[in-house]
Amino acid sequence: MKMTFAPGPNRNDSTRSAMIRDKPIVFRVQSLCKVYPLDEVSVHALRGIDLEIQAGDFTVLLGASGSGKSTLLNMLGGIDIPTSGTIFYRDQNLTHSTAKELTMYRRQSVGFVFQFYNLIPSLTAGENIALVTDISDSAMTPLESLTMVDLADRVNSFPSQLSGGEQQRVAIARAIAKRPDVLLCDEPTGALDLGTGVGVLEAISTVNQSLGTTTIVITHNVSIGQMADRIVTMRDGRIVEDRRNTQKLSPRELQW
Repeated sequence: MKMTFAPGPNRNDSTRSAMIRDKPIVFRVQSLCKVYPLDEVSVHALRGIDLEIQAGDFTVLLGASGSGKSTLLNMLGGIDIPTSGTIFYRDQNLTHSTAKELTMYRRQSVGFVFQFYNLIPSLTAGENIALVTDISDSAMTPLESLTMVDLADRVNSFPSQLSGGEQQRVAIARAIAKRPDVLLCDEPTGALDLGTGVGVLEAISTVNQSLGTTTIVITHNVSIGQMADRIVTMRDGRIVEDRRNTQKLSPRELQW
């Protein structure tokens, strides 16, 4: 199965490009570098990244382990800071923000989904989500967010009573319950098989389409790019390819 991209400009492409240009910029990354000191050497995780992410886009950051995609995602999420360069979230310069400002940014604007679900075993699915909704001003109820990921009937289930895919969907429901502007997903299907992973990708796609949440998924799985609006490929801390997908597939059409 291969991805199809527009061969050249025509009237439809011009219209599509105009629509893309009209979308607000959520992230603007300029000359971003990250260097980690390691014993007597330095590890260059990012090497001069320039990137813009537009509102409502579903973007896949594609690359092998060590390509820099997780480092970039952590910086977009305000978890890590660059060695040099700048990151703007809308009008906020994240690289000049204080620790308190970054905490508020993460709390109010960003939802995170990681490869491992990080659910509290002693709490039900609904209670795990309530940890987020209790500190948010305009949050969904746990039941509302679980309904979005097709798990309304598991609101009172404990993590040990859920499959891996169900636990990941609870993690997605927890991430979106505060109605974040941005959803950042780090290898959300990395620990799942194809059938289970499809359910997780459907949940992420539903959030993107229904809420208009700007969504960024990092993965080493090339097939997942086929459901995205945009595929950004990274290698050795650099962006080596950046293209828009003109023939998106649904999660159930993917093969890996």
